[in-house]
Amino acid sequence: MVFYRRNYQPDGLYFFTVTLKNRNTTLLTDHINLLKKSLQRVQKEHAYKTKAIVVLPEHIHTIWQMPGDDQNYSLRWGKIKSYFTHSLNTLGIPITKNTRGRFNIWQSRFWEHTISDENDYENHINYIHYNPVKHGLVQHVREWPYSSFHRYVKQGLLDLSWGSSYKNLLGDFGEAD
Repeated sequence: MVFYRRNYQPDGLYFFTVTLKNRNTTLLTDHINLLKKSLQRVQKEHAYKTKAIVVLPEHIHTIWQMPGDDQNYSLRWGKIKSYFTHSLNTLGIPITKNTRGRFNIWQSRFWEHTISDENDYENHINYIHYNPVKHGLVQHVREWPYSSFHRYVKQGLLDLSWGSSYKNLLGDFGEAD
C-alpha cells in the first residue's frame, strides 16, 4: 500500500491540482455553479482563503491559505468532491460507479505543493492564470471566465493584457506536459 506524505504547516500556502478521472469531459465548466456552491459550502464549514484559482473543463488549480489551527486540506477536498458529485447525481446527470459502488468522477488523489517563498507563490499564481492558454482553451488569459485573473485585474494587481506571451511564466510546476 502506498502512503502519501502530506506537508501540513500552520498558516500554510498550498498549490493544488485536482482532476477528474475522465480528462476528456467538460463537467467542471458545464456545471460551474455546482462546483462554486461546493467550494463555498466547504469554505463555510472549514475555513480557508482562495488566493488564486482556475477551473478548466476537467481539472482545477488553486492556491489556498490555510488557517493556523486547521491544516486538513485533504478533508476539504474530499468534501468538495463529494458535494459536487452528489449535486450532479441529484440533477440526474449520469455518473458511473466503480466496483465498490462509489461514483467514479474524480481521481482519488490530488497534487499538493507547499508554497516555499514569494517567488514560488508568484510563479504558481502565474501558472494558474495562464493555464487556459497553455491548454489551448483561449488565446488570451482575459478570455477565460473561470479564473481569479479577473479579480487580480479588478484589484490592480495585473493588467488586462497580462499573459500575452509565455515569457511571463517562470518555474517548473503543475501537472506534467
